[in-house]
Amino acid sequence: MHRPQNTKLIILLLLFLFGSLAAVTGDISRTGLARLQYDGGGDWYNDPEVLPNLARFLNQSLGTNFPIDQAVVKASDIKLFEYPFLYLTGHGNIRFSDREADNLRQWMQRGGFLYADDDYGMDESFRREIKRIFPEYSLTEIGPSHPLFTSFYDFSDGLPKIHEHDNQPPQAFGIFDDTGRMLCLYTYESNISDGWADPGTHNNPPEVRETALRFGVNIVYHLMTR
Repeated sequence: MHRPQNTKLIILLLLFLFGSLAAVTGDISRTGLARLQYDGGGDWYNDPEVLPNLARFLNQSLGTNFPIDQAVVKASDIKLFEYPFLYLTGHGNIRFSDREADNLRQWMQRGGFLYADDDYGMDESFRREIKRIFPEYSLTEIGPSHPLFTSFYDFSDGLPKIHEHDNQPPQAFGIFDDTGRMLCLYTYESNISDGWADPGTHNNPPEVRETALRFGVNIVYHLMTR
C-alpha cells in the first residue's frame, strides 16, 4: 500500500512531541557535555576544545568517565532532550526562533541545565533571549553563599576572572524556578570557559587554567548532586 508522502514528517513530529514531554533524565557522565548551536550571527562554535578539556578535568577530579568529545545540538533538534547539560558562548548576537525558545523552556523545566558564558559581546542578546524563554523570571545575581561556589572546590572568595575586558567585576547570574532550582547559570565579565581552552589558544598561565577548570567542575558537580 502506498503511504502518504507526509507520513514520515508526521512521525517525526510525534517523536519530537513525545521527547519534549518527557523529563530530561540522561546520565550526564554518560551523555557528556553538549554545546548549543544558535542563529543570529554569533560565533557559537568558539574554542571547540573547551568541552573536551573540561571533560578530561572532570574525569581526573571526580573519577567519572565523561566522553572526551563535544556534542553540538540545536534547540530545534529532538536530541536536545537527551542532554542534561548545554553550554552556550560567543562574542556576538544570539537569536532563537519561537519554536527553539519554547523547546529550551520545556527542556529546562524538565531538568535541563544551561550554562552560558559571555565571551565578550553576547550580553545584550543573551539577556533578551533568556527573557523570551522565561518572561516570568529574571536573572538573579548569585555570589559565594550559593552552594555552586563550594560544591566541590572552594570558591568562597567569589567568581574568578579569567580575562580582563572592561575593568568590571565578574558576575554570576541564575534563572531559578518557583522551587528554587537553578535552570540556567550565566557568567559575565569572567570568561570562565576561555580558561578551558588549550594552553596556546589564549596563552593563559597554568594556574589560571586550573582555576577556570576547577570552577567548571563546580558547575557540573552542582548539577550532578542537586
